[in-house]
Amino acid sequence: MDPKQAAARRIAQEHERLVALSHRMYAAPEVAWEEEQSCRWLADLLADGGFAVQTGVYDLPTAFVARAGSGPLHLAICAEYDALPDIGHACGHNIIAASALGAAFALRELADDLGLTVSVLGTPAEEVLDSGGKILLLERGAFAGVNAAMMVHPGPSNVLEPNLIAATMFDVRYAGRPAHAGAFPHLGVNAADAMVVAQTAIGLLRQQLRPTDRVHGIVTHGGDAPNVIPANTAARYCVRASAIGDLVDVRDKVFRCFEAGALATGAALTLSGGEKPYAEGRWDAELSAIFGQNASGLGREFVVSPMPASTDMGNISHVIPTIHPMIGIDSLPAVNHQPEFAACTVTPAGDRAIRDGATALAWTAIDLATNRTVRERLLSRSA
Repeated sequence: MDPKQAAARRIAQEHERLVALSHRMYAAPEVAWEEEQSCRWLADLLADGGFAVQTGVYDLPTAFVARAGSGPLHLAICAEYDALPDIGHACGHNIIAASALGAAFALRELADDLGLTVSVLGTPAEEVLDSGGKILLLERGAFAGVNAAMMVHPGPSNVLEPNLIAATMFDVRYAGRPAHAGAFPHLGVNAADAMVVAQTAIGLLRQQLRPTDRVHGIVTHGGDAPNVIPANTAARYCVRASAIGDLVDVRDKVFRCFEAGALATGAALTLSGGEKPYAEGRWDAELSAIFGQNASGLGREFVVSPMPASTDMGNISHVIPTIHPMIGIDSLPAVNHQPEFAACTVTPAGDRAIRDGATALAWTAIDLATNRTVRERLLSRSA
């Protein structure tokens, strides 16, 4: 049987089980670094499917590596499975995980005949925007010897090479001095005022930012009682830019806004995090085109969309030929990071995206293995 036909047949056989996995993850979302059930579910299914599986790898309790085949061309399929606080799988990582497993199941029995080693990498904590799971796995050697990395990500529409940009996240803390807000306010140092000054400065900074820059955040602690001068406040902020170089520039400007809050009020400032930012995506054009051809054969039509989101898969793309196409789930007007989008991941359109994403990934892997020119290019490179 033709390898692509065999792959599609295997995915069709597994579809019900893959959909069940996606729906189970949707019903029990787990946030970054706490994906214990999801990691176990994926690892168990891969072990049942004949993969050699190791969990808790590279000192990351919710990461895993599942491997099959022993060929010289080593392909990594990345599985994400962390959810967002309060709104669950509003970025569709349940579909990402199920699609990754579907492609892996399809390739396992073909791997040795195609000269492939297939690794499924369970990559936790994609949503943290600083020191994400893939960044730590890359630093610790999980991608060593990998010739190409791939995954699919659900979205409102099909996008072959999404314009995913650089990002970083950091924590802000101000420490002031409490006092009775009515009787002795002059004895206090108001940490909440420091936060307001900083946020005002960021608002004024926006007119000097590039159209591609983003600054956004939340106050996670604003004080303890309205009749006490707030002694401690905290916030978590994100900064994004089109590329790492621009990101550092914007981040430093935003840091100065927080320093202004400390200077104006006398509160002590602590900034933490933001040391391992997400890089912009540099998707491999040739591999993306191959995926596009395969997805088009499944009836997928691609559009161009700016979508300036971010992912730690961007860091992988700076080192290894990488693809990160978006697969549509007919969610509009709902978009990623909305609860309505999460609900769309468990509709018939979301279930179809699992099948199509898995099939297009598997067919792309087969093409990489059998196209002599592409194969030789990939074999000449490794992490």
